[in-house]
Amino acid sequence: MTNIAIIGDEKTGRTSLASKLGKKGTDSDITLFDDDRHERKYVYVDAKSYPKSIKSIMAALNLADMALLCVTPNGMTPHTGECIIALDLLGMKHGVIVITKSDTSYPMEIDAFSQKLRKMIVGTVLEKWDIQVINTNKDAPNAFEGLEELKNKIHDLADIIEPEQKTKDNLPPRVVIDHFFNVTGIGIVVLGKVLQGTIHTHDKIGLWPVDKKVDIRSIQTHDIDVKSAATGARVGLALKGLLERELDRGYLLSNDEIVATEFEINCTLSKFAKGGIELEDVVHMFVGLQSEPVRVKKIIVGGAEKEKVGPGESCILKLLSSKKIAYNKDDQFLFAGLEDNQRFTAVGKPV
Repeated sequence: MTNIAIIGDEKTGRTSLASKLGKKGTDSDITLFDDDRHERKYVYVDAKSYPKSIKSIMAALNLADMALLCVTPNGMTPHTGECIIALDLLGMKHGVIVITKSDTSYPMEIDAFSQKLRKMIVGTVLEKWDIQVINTNKDAPNAFEGLEELKNKIHDLADIIEPEQKTKDNLPPRVVIDHFFNVTGIGIVVLGKVLQGTIHTHDKIGLWPVDKKVDIRSIQTHDIDVKSAATGARVGLALKGLLERELDRGYLLSNDEIVATEFEINCTLSKFAKGGIELEDVVHMFVGLQSEPVRVKKIIVGGAEKEKVGPGESCILKLLSSKKIAYNKDDQFLFAGLEDNQRFTAVGKPV
């Protein structure tokens, strides 16, 4: 199974595209669209509340194995640039740039825009992405022209992604939770993605950061009961041994996690980070689907303590949170401000 984030600025046709690629399912600040009509399954995640909420785009990207970046022929916007920076910081190596609303421009203008776009993404992870032109205007005579070519590109990328997923099937199981609810007669049901390993019905597994054991009563993928689910699978799990109030988005099911409120992160600031990061700043920290404001307590550059770190520089940040966060040593920590058009500031991993 391949999970695909669909991102871009408002009015780029991303939701229209998502609804054409799959059937609408779970709907909150992100909307999931399932395509289970063929042997190969896809889940498309529309960052519905972006750009108003960066939590929406972070949820979509952290659930994804690849991304579709939607841009109109009218050109780049500040939020398009922000999407590119987020993709680059997270190292999203698989994806397609989709030039939407092709009926609003002429072929020569779209070709010129494609060339301009190519120059702008040099040096980022998007540099080797394909560009696909598509008409997302459902009322146009040539509605969704280019869709089959886009599907072929997605299929080609899935050919690369699925073997990568299989290499993780024997790792310790780890599931990230993105939605949860109480079902009468069943109990707590969580929705999420298997990040690595394989889970089975009747497994006893830890819930983090609350550090509590729960039982997996049943597993569903695409509304079908299964006995197990491996890396990449989108799952619905009926759990025994917890209450709804003990859950939150981003919580993890695994055998072991690091849980902390103090963090030491080896990070690099984006060269577009406005103003950098200063001592005692409060920045927003994203770890998978968990997010929390943290205060910068120490900045270390080249072994020396500093008052500030600037765009493009590397440092060690010592941070303090009021809330417990669960993570492992391979997780990426992404930092953001919440005021400017370019909100994403830095990315790093635990020291």
